[in-house]
Amino acid sequence: MRNRLFSLSGYGAGWSANRRFTLVAIGLACLLAIAAATAYFIGRGEQPRSPSNPAATSSPSTAPSAGTQDPADETGSVPAPPRISDPVAFAKAAAEMLWSYDTRDTSREQQLAGIEAWMTQESEYSDWASVSAQMPDPTLWSRMADQEQHAIATITEAHYPAAFKQALAEDPSAITEAYIYAVTVTGKQTIAWVKGGSGAEDRSITLAVQCRPSADCSLVAIAPNVAP
Repeated sequence: MRNRLFSLSGYGAGWSANRRFTLVAIGLACLLAIAAATAYFIGRGEQPRSPSNPAATSSPSTAPSAGTQDPADETGSVPAPPRISDPVAFAKAAAEMLWSYDTRDTSREQQLAGIEAWMTQESEYSDWASVSAQMPDPTLWSRMADQEQHAIATITEAHYPAAFKQALAEDPSAITEAYIYAVTVTGKQTIAWVKGGSGAEDRSITLAVQCRPSADCSLVAIAPNVAP
């Protein structure tokens, strides 16, 4: 059987260009309200989820009880989102989370639930569709699990894209609409599977993250078509 590697950057590539640009343009228009050239960063929130606790959306139980599984185990190897307020630091952590997985102890449902826990609870900005599209389909995840495939990520750097910095400089007060920042993260994903198989590839992703004052950051969307 030929191994198929979990390539996060490839999933969701089948979306039409019009749909991608519509999703991200509307979200950033609310944030910065300026030129459409900078409106690629944020999704509109056309996703099948409620504004309730995102972790609860994917898991029927949000608190442990006698005879039930501890919530920490319900997301397998996916880490909980960090409690930080710096957009760049959060984007680094989010990219590392998205590029890491372990099919040996985590099901596809657990992986999705773990990722969803990082999402903003403000449904008008959240684009869960762009994030969940990074996951392989159930058949591919099953094949990856058969090969005990797992991956870790090393983050190289993160920065605000030039277009985002220019937009912010032109209208500094616009960020206060939703406090959503675009951050481009680069790094490397190292993948391994049974019988010593391994591989590595460079990664780059632009994330929209929300960091309201006096609140922890959260993930809003993935913007695959934004130039760094």
